[in-house]
Amino acid sequence: MSTALYRRYRPDTFGDVIGQEHVTAPLMTALEKNRVNHAYLFSGPRGCGKTTSARILARCLNCEQGPTPVPCGTCPSCVDLANGGPGSLDVIEIDAASHGGVDDARDLRERATFAPTRDRYKIFIIDEAHMVTAAGFNALLKIVEEPPAHIKFIFATTEPEKVIGTIRSRTHHYPFRLVPPEALLAYLQVLCERESVAVAEGVLPLVIRAGGGSVRDTLSVLDQLIAGARDGNLDYETAIALLGYTHSTLLDEVTLSLHESDGAGLFGAIDRIIQTGLDPRRFVEDVLERFRDLIIAKAMPEGLEKILRGVPEDQLESLRLQAGLVGAGELSRWADVTNKALSEMTGATSPRLHLELLAARLMLPGSQNSDSAFAARLDRLERHAMTGGALPALDENDAASAGASMNATPNPGAARQGAAAVREALAAAKSRRDGAPEPAEAQGEPVAGEQAPQVQPNHAQPQPQAPEAPAQMQQPAQHAEPVQAQRTEQPQETPQPVPAEQETHPQQSAPSQPQPQPQPQPQPQPQPQP
Repeated sequence: MSTALYRRYRPDTFGDVIGQEHVTAPLMTALEKNRVNHAYLFSGPRGCGKTTSARILARCLNCEQGPTPVPCGTCPSCVDLANGGPGSLDVIEIDAASHGGVDDARDLRERATFAPTRDRYKIFIIDEAHMVTAAGFNALLKIVEEPPAHIKFIFATTEPEKVIGTIRSRTHHYPFRLVPPEALLAYLQVLCERESVAVAEGVLPLVIRAGGGSVRDTLSVLDQLIAGARDGNLDYETAIALLGYTHSTLLDEVTLSLHESDGAGLFGAIDRIIQTGLDPRRFVEDVLERFRDLIIAKAMPEGLEKILRGVPEDQLESLRLQAGLVGAGELSRWADVTNKALSEMTGATSPRLHLELLAARLMLPGSQNSDSAFAARLDRLERHAMTGGALPALDENDAASAGASMNATPNPGAARQGAAAVREALAAAKSRRDGAPEPAEAQGEPVAGEQAPQVQPNHAQPQPQAPEAPAQMQQPAQHAEPVQAQRTEQPQETPQPVPAEQETHPQQSAPSQPQPQPQPQPQPQPQPQP
């Protein structure tokens, strides 16, 4: 039976604690100057090193060479308090979650009056101190305020505001923080080398994300993945399946479908999420994080690896390609809509319905009257002008439907050409990563049995012209321009009304011959009456 990673690699000195230099450095300075307080309060999120630092502080205080910032590790006190040691009678750890009443406080006060058995100090480490009742804190108040010279108190808690003010005012408060991803990534790489485990690219960032900055939670996730790895190889597919995150390939497909306004591809991806049993809310979180990555890639394409640490190079290149397809305004709108939908999905009875409504809102920028929606529509128009030629002119009668026309995807052919190039680059990168030969499309060669696609020029294509009708078939009442031309050439003729049969079926009417103009008949004058 193996020991858990977070227990096996628990630090024994302040130098081994990662990500808490703002706490360890002042404590080591105080130990070096022998200005140690009688009571300390360590607060911070779970798994960030509060209890471990309390044990290291007790080890430094009771070392034969101490008080010292670096324990010797060879004296009886250091050996007993080391990681995996039996413990010391002079260092008492109390779980306040089950010993936080008045009677427990009185018992602690009575034990504190006795001198230490062997070491220099008798140290009480009270874990989960926020669980101590107000009466229990009041019972400890006098001894915490004026303890004997051989007594030290260390309180550890995740909720320091629940510790009464009279206790907090008598302690030195050190707030712990979550460990940053960069320090945690380097630490995990060292542990994997010690465990002789080969970890694929992109796995450790997923582990760090699952741990949420807590060292203990991160090591627990890594321990679970290592236990399920075969032949000492931890691959990306296993980590994705076990942690429940969305595969990067599916996130690429969602981004490209939104760029192409491909509703079938987008809703097909959503159906795959539902059919595989993944959590819709987790999928929305992954999509929102992908939009965040694309926004960063749009802002700084050259230094992307400095922000997204630990991400494989092929995924970074994929993000750069996708960010080049979409405008900044459209990306910002996607992120805003997704963030709002994620908040609305909390406690929803039908997550799939909310997910599909989110997809519909993402594809319709004109459905919202906001600045982000307007910026997204401008991005589409700019992309149309840059890739699809001149914009079509609007008649006065079509001005009312201009808003509806802006919602449609401008020049979907050009958009699909850009997305197809990105798909080919992604397929080539995946083939290189897997060690398989690149597909023919990614190498620029046509597949056997298929015709090579013809590259269309980027300028606007001419519209096919209708065959000209004979001169005798042109009716002056149908078009204003021919009427004007005929009036200029033949001012003496008067346009005749078109029969109803010719208006209904113009293609079936025979060519009409020019009709002679009837002469006006003189009107009879009335005769005067006698």
